[in-house]
Amino acid sequence: MTARTGLQMRSTVKPDGELEVTLIDQTFPEPGPDEVLVRVDATPINPSDLGIQFGAADLSTVKVGGTSDRPVVVARVPERAMGSMAKRVGKALPVGNEGAGVVVAAGSSPKAQALAGRLVAMIGGAMYAQYRVMKADEVLVLPEGATAADGASCFVNPLTALGFIETLRRDRHTAIVHTAAASNLGQMLNRICIKDGIPLVNVVRRPEQVALLRAQGAKHVVDSSAPTFEADLTDAIAETGATLAFDATGGGRLGGRLLYCMEAALTRNSKEYLRYGSETHKQLYIYGSLDTTPTEFQRNFGFCWGISSWLMFPFLKKAGPEVVARMRKRVADELTTTFASHYTRHVSLAQALSADAIAAYGRRATGEKYLIEPNRGV
Repeated sequence: MTARTGLQMRSTVKPDGELEVTLIDQTFPEPGPDEVLVRVDATPINPSDLGIQFGAADLSTVKVGGTSDRPVVVARVPERAMGSMAKRVGKALPVGNEGAGVVVAAGSSPKAQALAGRLVAMIGGAMYAQYRVMKADEVLVLPEGATAADGASCFVNPLTALGFIETLRRDRHTAIVHTAAASNLGQMLNRICIKDGIPLVNVVRRPEQVALLRAQGAKHVVDSSAPTFEADLTDAIAETGATLAFDATGGGRLGGRLLYCMEAALTRNSKEYLRYGSETHKQLYIYGSLDTTPTEFQRNFGFCWGISSWLMFPFLKKAGPEVVARMRKRVADELTTTFASHYTRHVSLAQALSADAIAAYGRRATGEKYLIEPNRGV
């Protein structure tokens, strides 16, 4: 076996506040005894990936230079945001959380050798690259007939959706409210809840997204842009009994409105004055930042409530290896059904750094998911 050289995307914040994203030639070492070298054939652009790729940079300042096959992207990090970037200044960080591809070299251990030539999915960072070295026990062998595109997104969104279900059961809730519900993640959660018999209230932002989810069997779908949104949401929560919400937007007033509608549903039939509101606990988890404006809460939802963050990796650590293994097996078993992902565009590493592509996926809009194929055209 010999070391291989391929492209890798790197992001660097400079001391003067300029962020630079480039493609570099990276030498990928021979795999160790318990490692494999994977040719990365597909890797998605998730909102969480943008945190490394562009950090706190203002995407309206993006400029693309270099050449068509070696673009150089620069953008400005606002001075007020440089404090949050301090520990990554001067460091060329690799980008990309997850991906899938073929094992092209394997270490000497039986476990590694058994993976030679197999199509696998993986998570662990540095996936916006043509190759990735992984430990043999950290990759997921994809089922017969699956493609790299099928497996590229089989960690972040599927394990997040299944993590919501585990959280519901552990915290003894019975139904869920979920925002950005027309996203790939939201559609997965809808399919899981239908299959598992869990009531789900889907919150979307446009009428056509209501139609999309209803066509997929969703019973409760409410449009946050509708003038009757709070009344519609309260009715859906009252019918399902939902006291648990996961909010992907993060900013603005939406999270507070979810708690308010839960409280309204819980107290709508009360015949007495409740000084402190309902005694039923309502829980809001914020797990995304699709809305980057300040988060606002109007305290109109009683006193029995909780607001917290929810992140996949800390949850998986807390859940333990047995739960994670069970979740991963379900993803593999239902990869092309429950956990199927859909992409609007397939691009190469260089194409992912074009001005048009950055403007599109930088909006973090539902229905505009990009898939990078690092070895496209090679």
